[in-house]
Amino acid sequence: MSLELDTLCINTIRMLSADGVEEARSGHPGMPMGAATMAYLLWTRFMRYNPEDPAWADRDRFVLSAGHGSMLLYSLLHLTGYDLTLDDLKQFRQWESRTPGHPEYGQTPGVETTTGPLGQGFANAVGMAMAERYLAAHFNRPGFDIVDHYTYAIVSDGDLMEGVSHEAASLAGHLGLGKLVFLYDDNHISIEGSTDITFTEDRAARFRAYGWHVQEVSDGNDLDALEEALRAARSETARPSLIAVRTHIGFGSPGKQDTPGAHGEPLGAEELARTKAHLGWPAGPAFHVPEEALQRFREAGRQAASAQEAWESLFAEYSSAHPGLADEWRLWMSAGLPGGWDEALPVFEADKKGPASRAASGTVLNALAGKLKNLFGGSADLAPSNKTLIKGEEDFKGPAFTGRNIRFGVREHGMGGILNGMALHGGIRPYGGTFLIFSDYMRPSIRLASLMRLRVIYVFTHDSIGLGEDGPTHQPIEQLAALRAIPGLTVIRPADANETREAWRAAVRMTEGPVALALTRQGLPTLDRAALGPAEMLSRGAYTLWQSPEGKPEIILIGTGSELHIVIDAAAKLSDEGHRVRVVSMPSWELFERQPAAYRKEVLPEDVTRRIAVEAGSPMGWHRYVGADGVVVGIERFGASAPYQILYEQFGLTVAAVLEKARELLSK
Repeated sequence: MSLELDTLCINTIRMLSADGVEEARSGHPGMPMGAATMAYLLWTRFMRYNPEDPAWADRDRFVLSAGHGSMLLYSLLHLTGYDLTLDDLKQFRQWESRTPGHPEYGQTPGVETTTGPLGQGFANAVGMAMAERYLAAHFNRPGFDIVDHYTYAIVSDGDLMEGVSHEAASLAGHLGLGKLVFLYDDNHISIEGSTDITFTEDRAARFRAYGWHVQEVSDGNDLDALEEALRAARSETARPSLIAVRTHIGFGSPGKQDTPGAHGEPLGAEELARTKAHLGWPAGPAFHVPEEALQRFREAGRQAASAQEAWESLFAEYSSAHPGLADEWRLWMSAGLPGGWDEALPVFEADKKGPASRAASGTVLNALAGKLKNLFGGSADLAPSNKTLIKGEEDFKGPAFTGRNIRFGVREHGMGGILNGMALHGGIRPYGGTFLIFSDYMRPSIRLASLMRLRVIYVFTHDSIGLGEDGPTHQPIEQLAALRAIPGLTVIRPADANETREAWRAAVRMTEGPVALALTRQGLPTLDRAALGPAEMLSRGAYTLWQSPEGKPEIILIGTGSELHIVIDAAAKLSDEGHRVRVVSMPSWELFERQPAAYRKEVLPEDVTRRIAVEAGSPMGWHRYVGADGVVVGIERFGASAPYQILYEQFGLTVAAVLEKARELLSK
């Protein structure tokens, strides 16, 4: 290609981006203008993708971690032939447009992940690369590399500042993810000014210390140097690659290049006109796309798409040579479940000294793992406590990448972003474990998983003051309420081993959105279900566990998790006193709210207003179920260090305390 045509194509990206931001009167024109050259090179000479089939399984993944520069991605998608029109670009940041302010997964064809919160896309890309390596190890056979693609990302100064990227980068280097290539848009500018005011470490040395292959390109407009660096990165098979590219934010703008003014606001009509004149661009109309540039981009899109034709031919041969694996591949990539996947799930016998729900979870997980070979995850250095290890499996690490046990290390935030990336990649059903208190470290990633409706499973153990002596720093109080506040996240807090089994069954069956399991450290009685509601009713979120036989209840006692057992004992005593009592197990608000109104009213009749909910956590939100006249027995202060039996006594989570509240209600 001639340098003249290359320059025309690069300036097309710059001016489409600047025009889009100007039309919206908000946005970030500077990053797309500065990063246009490396993005153009990547999309026209290196990446494999198909605009006609954006979800092709063996495509290269591209993550714009610097999501504020979204017009860069939208311009590339339009120019290379994705179903994103020029009119869509003109609707940048407008209501119900396909070009929102930051890239949003599921809203725009070709967008691989929702980015914007800096560092998240970085971690997502690491997760995608991990999924690619595990799938390749599982499915590839000699002569049949049906999983063989790269994960690329453009990352910014802000991405490298955020802690989540440090965690993810450290793990990626340790694992040796050789098919992960990041272009670092090193433009030296953040919102407050030059990055020198806060960000002065040697970033290249930092990534070398992580075990990455690092190159530096001093001129972000030097196509030859960039191409050489990308080829070297692709040939590095044992280490992830970072190419630090010295770019200029707002490149081509006489008044705003290399200033914070190019970062978070339009260039302005006058400065945009000056920029177009400076770059030799027509003054009008806006959103001008030269025909020669469009042809170049569309041809690049067609050439990239030809890789899918070759792959489909290879897969047809693979299907003949390895029909069982081919069927398994189709099942995994369609997010399907194999026949009999839950037949081996254990049934736990009644036991007054039953296992902790974390221990039951480990048993169930291993039963599932035997059938679900794409169940893939681990823990943030807490596997012995979280019970998240799959027995008989190796650790996931290079160069083989065959193991299913991921050692995330003490990196909860990075783990959350990586799990999202694995789910986004497809073919994988990821899970990750830590203590419930540390869900606070993961909250940004959990929120994004919910926003993108990803099928991620979180195994949160040590779910209350019941963890005991570790004290208030480790005892969750507000965490259940905080997780329940996230739209789209399903929180399940099972009360015994059999409810734990059903919690996992519900999580695996979930077709949309993440699931958080809240599990105990302390042992829980395994309920004798002979005279109780079956544990399978957990799938409905709440159910009548027991009711005194005399007729319509006078009072309803609601419990979750370890506190359900307190409720059961209190109900038995009230029944002995002649009261009509119903016990409701409510392991999941979210599952309950998805039930028909008639079922919800059946479990919680509107005319039974005496209600008590008992949970070892913040009462926040419980009044929707107990009503204005009801009572919540919970905790509204931080915990303390002591054996858990003493803590329950001191915090009023006892049968006696519940009886006192119940008698007060019944006396009214």
